[in-house]
Amino acid sequence: MAAGFAPASDLVKNIDRKWYVVDASGQTLGRLATKAASVLSGKLNPQYVPYIDMGDHVIVINAEKVRLTGLKSQKKVYRRYTGFPGGLREESFTRLLSRKPEKILEEAIKGMLPKSKLGRAMGSKLKVYRGDKHPHQAQAPVVLEVA
Repeated sequence: MAAGFAPASDLVKNIDRKWYVVDASGQTLGRLATKAASVLSGKLNPQYVPYIDMGDHVIVINAEKVRLTGLKSQKKVYRRYTGFPGGLREESFTRLLSRKPEKILEEAIKGMLPKSKLGRAMGSKLKVYRGDKHPHQAQAPVVLEVA
């Protein structure tokens, strides 16, 4: 075995997952999403390897107060397909923000994670809430600053 490398099983056993809370009020959507995605993927961990889920848990609060720059809030459109012929559904950013602000952040953050089993496992550690209350006080989350 090469010097300096630990077997993957040893890395998985010793993962100490932390909990972070991010306040989205007044934050730009893309900057917040990139910070949260890097924490979820474990890139802030000094023992990071790309083939193991070493990420931490991220709680995002005040999802309804996230903002976009420029005219994107008026022009951005979210599309989904129902699976039926002619089933393309479109919804504007402002309407989705008033209806389901959690969906906007989840889609932005999960879109920055790998498209695989590993990426889905990373995405399952993301919790997004509207308002400033969340049910994860027992995990003693640390506030994560987004510059």
